[in-house]
Amino acid sequence: MKPRMGVVGVGSLGFHHARILRDLPGVEMVGIFDIRPERSREVSAELGVHACRSLDELLDRADAVVVAVPTTAHEEVAVQAIDRGIHVLVEKPMAPSIQAADRILAAADGRGTVVQIGHVERFNSAILAAEPFLDRPLFVESHRMAPFTPRSTDVAVVLDLMIHDVDLVQSLVGTPIVEIAASGVPVLTPSVDIASARLTFEGGAVANLTASRISTERMRKLRIFQPSGYLSLNLADGTGEFLRLKTALPALAGASTGIPGLPSGEGAPRITGLGDIVERIPLIGEGAEPLRKELENFREAILGNGPPAVTGREGRDALAVTLSIEERIKSHVADSRPA
Repeated sequence: MKPRMGVVGVGSLGFHHARILRDLPGVEMVGIFDIRPERSREVSAELGVHACRSLDELLDRADAVVVAVPTTAHEEVAVQAIDRGIHVLVEKPMAPSIQAADRILAAADGRGTVVQIGHVERFNSAILAAEPFLDRPLFVESHRMAPFTPRSTDVAVVLDLMIHDVDLVQSLVGTPIVEIAASGVPVLTPSVDIASARLTFEGGAVANLTASRISTERMRKLRIFQPSGYLSLNLADGTGEFLRLKTALPALAGASTGIPGLPSGEGAPRITGLGDIVERIPLIGEGAEPLRKELENFREAILGNGPPAVTGREGRDALAVTLSIEERIKSHVADSRPA
């Protein structure tokens, strides 16, 4: 039987969840609900999906829902759904506080429902294409920049944007974080608009994260350095490349390379640039819309075909680190102000 699915909150992101669910194979799209009746009617007319008059009406019809309401309402909506035995995909950040996240998890544990968190970058084509080449990342650098818009200015840029990269680097490195340092500045809003964080992991890996919502250009880039090479990923267009040392160096006569570990002396390859010793492997994913892949993963999870790619526990962990970054930024700003 097809799972019956709906969307709670059809703002900018919720609209796209509804658009994809409407056409997703193996799913029956049963409706949407938004606290703004006029928005429900507008999306219903555009997408041809049923607009429920209340949250209760949607929950009566659904086996699973996407929770795409403002973060402050995540707990209220998610717990109402879970208490009815309904599976939930909760958009990031999972909740406004760790306490709220823990209450969502506790409710799900009691009912045995799936909780998936909407960290959609896990399904980015560049990330998926890079996975076969990942091997003990030791240094990760991310830049996530966006021009200013009034959307999501009720929270700091750390919870709005940087949390994507916090989740990514935690999944890539795979060991606990042992130290966090951060700084940030509120420029156009009362909340922090540009922030930088340095995460140190058990085992020595380090990640430097930068996020801004006051940039003059858009940028979503991730660089991963590891013993086997260097991955450069453009998350904006889902492409990248892997640079690694050539297994067979060109047999060019010339002087010593002067590089430890490479042949030198008479008959050694002549090294004139990076291209002589490094091969570039293009990383091109299948090009599928990441949000669609996320919803396909949610469908399979509620059908019992494996755990969600981003579990509630992982969403809670990303939230905890992000809130710690935010606290350190607050301390940094306070300490830097003149007495």
